[in-house]
Amino acid sequence: MAVLIIVVVVVFLIIMMKTARIVRPWQRGVVELLGRYTRTVNPGLRIIVPMFEKLRKVDMREQVVDVPPQEVITKDNVVVTVDAIVYYEITDPVKVLYNIANFYIAVIKLAQTNLRNVVGDLQLDESLTSRDSINTQLRMILDQATDKWGIKVTRVELQRIEPPPDVTEAMHRQMKAERIRRAVILEAEGIKQSEILQAEGHKRSAILTSEGKAEAIKRVAEADKYEKLTVASGEAQAIDIVYAAIHNGNPTPDLVAIKYLEALRGMADGEATTIFIPYESAATLGSIGAIKELFQTGKGKQELQGLEGM
Repeated sequence: MAVLIIVVVVVFLIIMMKTARIVRPWQRGVVELLGRYTRTVNPGLRIIVPMFEKLRKVDMREQVVDVPPQEVITKDNVVVTVDAIVYYEITDPVKVLYNIANFYIAVIKLAQTNLRNVVGDLQLDESLTSRDSINTQLRMILDQATDKWGIKVTRVELQRIEPPPDVTEAMHRQMKAERIRRAVILEAEGIKQSEILQAEGHKRSAILTSEGKAEAIKRVAEADKYEKLTVASGEAQAIDIVYAAIHNGNPTPDLVAIKYLEALRGMADGEATTIFIPYESAATLGSIGAIKELFQTGKGKQELQGLEGM
């Protein structure tokens, strides 16, 4: 009797273990009744009918597929080694179970095929500098192709694009030559700019020097002009004063004749042997004969003394 109870208890425990199933938070459960899909269950404790129902769990977390390296021929006939990583997540557990036999292998093969197509349409230089474009284009292609499998491709990342060693060496030499060329161009541009600045400096210096000289000449000319105007103005004023004094003094012809003779005497005191007498002086000399008569009178002597006093 005791053995029977133990057997019953063991059978009950086995049935309970088959009946109560736990679905984790990152899982979804697909329930089949006699091999036919009936429902999808969410995380938690789920009860199924043993022997008749079967619960298949599907991991809904994001998965990573490492695409193996492969050789791809670019558009310019260069063989490069390319590999990538594909990130995906399951959106429909029913489709991933019933629409594809092995979605892991299917994703790898699909990624390899489309990777050859995408990289094969690019030149080598474009493939090396267009990683983001390749990633985006490949993700869109894979996402569209895997939609019927209940899979969403979230990201595709190229790990490496390696050309052959000889091409890599040639690229290194080309890059070095390009850097040397840029350095030479920059140095030449610097020398050119320096010479231009020096020429501009010399030009500016010459202009300022010329402007300074012109300003100095202008000021000297203005000073000479002012000096001459001042002297001429003084001489004009002196002439006016002398002329006014002569007219105000009302000189007699005799006095004018005497002053004229004094001027001739001063001219004769020089080293010149020839004296030119203006034609207009003939009338003045005509009055010299009258001077003798003036000296003989007392009035003439007084005037003579007055002139000598002057």
